[in-house]
Amino acid sequence: MKTRKGCQTYPLTVAQKFHFFYLDFCPKKEVVNVGTSLTIEYELDIDVLREAIYQAYERCEAMRLRFAYDRKEEQWYQYVAKKEDREIPYVDFTGKTMEEAEEIMKGWTRVPFKREDSPMNKIVIIKTPDGNQGIYLLGDHLTLDAQSLICFLRDVIEIYCSRMYEGVEFPGEMRSYIEQLKKDLEYEAGSKAQQRDRDYFYKLIEQSEPIYNGIEGPAALLEERKKNPKARSARSATGNVDSALDIFHLEEEPTSRLMKFCEEQHISLQCLLIMGIRTYLQKMNGNDDVSINVAYARRATLAEKKSGGTRIHSFPFRTIIPEDQTFLEGIHRIREGQNETFRHANFDPVEYFAYRSKIYPVEQGTTYEPMSLTYQPMTLKEKGLTQLGDIHYKTKWYPNGATTQAMYLTVMHRPEDNGLDFNFEHQTAAITKETLEYFYYYMCKIMFKGIENPNLKIGDIIKLI
Repeated sequence: MKTRKGCQTYPLTVAQKFHFFYLDFCPKKEVVNVGTSLTIEYELDIDVLREAIYQAYERCEAMRLRFAYDRKEEQWYQYVAKKEDREIPYVDFTGKTMEEAEEIMKGWTRVPFKREDSPMNKIVIIKTPDGNQGIYLLGDHLTLDAQSLICFLRDVIEIYCSRMYEGVEFPGEMRSYIEQLKKDLEYEAGSKAQQRDRDYFYKLIEQSEPIYNGIEGPAALLEERKKNPKARSARSATGNVDSALDIFHLEEEPTSRLMKFCEEQHISLQCLLIMGIRTYLQKMNGNDDVSINVAYARRATLAEKKSGGTRIHSFPFRTIIPEDQTFLEGIHRIREGQNETFRHANFDPVEYFAYRSKIYPVEQGTTYEPMSLTYQPMTLKEKGLTQLGDIHYKTKWYPNGATTQAMYLTVMHRPEDNGLDFNFEHQTAAITKETLEYFYYYMCKIMFKGIENPNLKIGDIIKLI
């Protein structure tokens, strides 16, 4: 397929194929929906906001993406529509409760997009029961991720501010999705860089087999060993993809303590989060050898940051840190491992898992990683959104009601106070809210005990919490 509706078509990227990989066998096609709202404690000019949204569409190719299926080739393609001029409705929730308004937006989030020749996002201008106004945005994960979604919303607000207020500069240009796509496709077409990354991951996989650590302890692994005494993988997800989203809030002051420690130690918050999670799993399972899936945004350059689309690749991240090592030594080992993975993160995660399955054939449906982690450092509380003074912003994420993973933790900064939100999306049949509360409580205890006593041995931290 060369063209579609007069537009040049392109193959899908590895990041997009990864979503198709689990979409194919998930009975709920809304599993790839991402729903969020951004509202402002301010009376907005609805017509100007609508114009700003249309202008943001013009500036962002990725928000005009369409998919087309070639039935002869049995392959999906993508293209960028020339213009986005569909209706942007206004919904006023005045008179309803916040809970009722949220239930309606959850309902919007659970409607899958038509897959072919159809817009892959939906925007509604909203007024919430608390009087705030703003935007509800629903997108398909094959066309956006958290960073591109935030980038687009920020562009809308900056365009709006430049239209409404004298002296406010129009935002700088976005970058071309198509140009970035071409670079990604060149990498995937047998480049030297791709072979270097393949060599790195294959060698890493071949070193030794990982071992499963359950969120609630070793029960799942022990169950698997009734059938195979040497089993090192176990089941975490269930066949029931129904999910819930539970959010835990860490206040601004404790968040700033975590951030200060990261700054002083020259590590990312992602490293500290991994340390908290893996030490919790070490405590619960008695293993020094711990693996979790970690998502990598792959947005190092300005072109990658501002071209939109979906760029997340997710890989297992394995650490073997004995209890007689200090918290700080563990953190530094994680930083080294993360830096290595970042350098090779353009590699195809599906090929990674396929090769690992070939080296270590395991029972179908079993895994070594009980959960996935995403840390989202990008926030709305940055330059460009300070034009309205001290006006408060609110963001809200809405669950799509389905996930193929037992547990997916996304950690993000709140725009109103820069505290952290821990968003746990989980299969309701696999993980209870009580389990999440226990997990979150001890993960935080580990992180705070560690930053207060970085030279304390990990074994001592486990005993003290």
